[in-house]
Amino acid sequence: MVTELRAVLTMALLRLLAGTLEISAGLLMVKLGRVESALKINAVLGLIGPVILTLVSGVGLLRLSTQLPWPRLTLVALGVLLIFWGTN
Repeated sequence: MVTELRAVLTMALLRLLAGTLEISAGLLMVKLGRVESALKINAVLGLIGPVILTLVSGVGLLRLSTQLPWPRLTLVALGVLLIFWGTN
């Protein structure tokens, strides 16, 4: 079972990793100085973002699975799916 602190640290570290990737990608775009390269980097970031969202949400849902009743947990998971659907 995942403890509360461990879950929060995992979620925070995943978000920090995502932020570091975003900043690094922005700096790389500036260094390369070409629109074509920047678009390719942006495409990779577009793939990484949803993966991070899914991982962070999964860790949170895993932690909440012992505290919330199944109907509410299902509602939270549905909310995450609606985020993906809405941004598609």
